[in-house]
Amino acid sequence: MTEQNHLLEEVLQEDKSLTDKQRQILIAATEMFAEKGFAATSTNEIAKKAGVAEGTIFRHYKTKKELLLSIVTPMMVKMLGPIIIKDMNKVLDKEYEHFEDFLRAMIKNRKEFLEKNLKVVQIFLQEIPFHQELREQFIEHVGKKVLNRFVQIIEHYQQKGQIVNIPATTIIRLTASTIMGHFATKYVIGAKWNDDEEINQMITFLMKGLAPEE
Repeated sequence: MTEQNHLLEEVLQEDKSLTDKQRQILIAATEMFAEKGFAATSTNEIAKKAGVAEGTIFRHYKTKKELLLSIVTPMMVKMLGPIIIKDMNKVLDKEYEHFEDFLRAMIKNRKEFLEKNLKVVQIFLQEIPFHQELREQFIEHVGKKVLNRFVQIIEHYQQKGQIVNIPATTIIRLTASTIMGHFATKYVIGAKWNDDEEINQMITFLMKGLAPEE
């Protein structure tokens, strides 16, 4: 188990119904899906990496899609959703004088989370556009629970005159898509750059775009 699989390790230890072979399969599948993507990974490759026969996979999981959901679903329900929210609350529950300070703290918080749980998050980022089940899980276990908090925070900084007075949900969408694009380029595509410099440029870009009208 790598240092980038903290969530998976916790879930596998918690689920006493799993056999040792199932754990081996889930760990191997996580590594392969993160490295090559779901579509490009064969069950034969997963079996070899797990040290089991390919037929063993199909005794436990009817299809490769079921195997994918067996990794991601418990992540969302048991761990990823609650941990994302708990981790985000470290930022959301703290008052920042300026929106830029809040933005910088949130980016740092999400960066640390990603680096601790990179393999599972890579799979999620790679596969969510192609699997409706994953999108629904994210909305149910994360999206709905944090959206209202973010709306309140955006409206707070709008009232202080620090950001443009447009719908808060629009600001959340524009900001989130920029930050997620940064993380996807870094952790999924593997772009190399000076991270501090890139984050500073991203924050400058967002602050100029969200500046209140004069």
